[in-house]
Amino acid sequence: MTNFANIPNNDTSGPDADTEALLCALTSLRNRGELLRFLTDLCTPAELRALAARWQVAKLLDAGDLSYREISEKTGASTTTVGRVARFLNEESYQGYRIALDRVQEQ
Repeated sequence: MTNFANIPNNDTSGPDADTEALLCALTSLRNRGELLRFLTDLCTPAELRALAARWQVAKLLDAGDLSYREISEKTGASTTTVGRVARFLNEESYQGYRIALDRVQEQ
């Protein structure tokens, strides 16, 4: 498992007030049902599908069994999106995908 305490955050200014308010709202939700209800209110169906597709892309990239093109065909995400998710998964210091993948795997 990755030690996230040592991973730097590139944004030294922190989130803006609106993003901070959204983070507060998300972390206030108590269960998956509440989270789904909030996301359904917050996002259009297309936005929610796009988020779900990116998550599926991250899981498939992490498994390492498929090419970008195969992941694109399987998820409906563009190869550009697959490449962007791969960059954030493997190169960027935020490591949000990695945190979530590791935590889901622990469950």
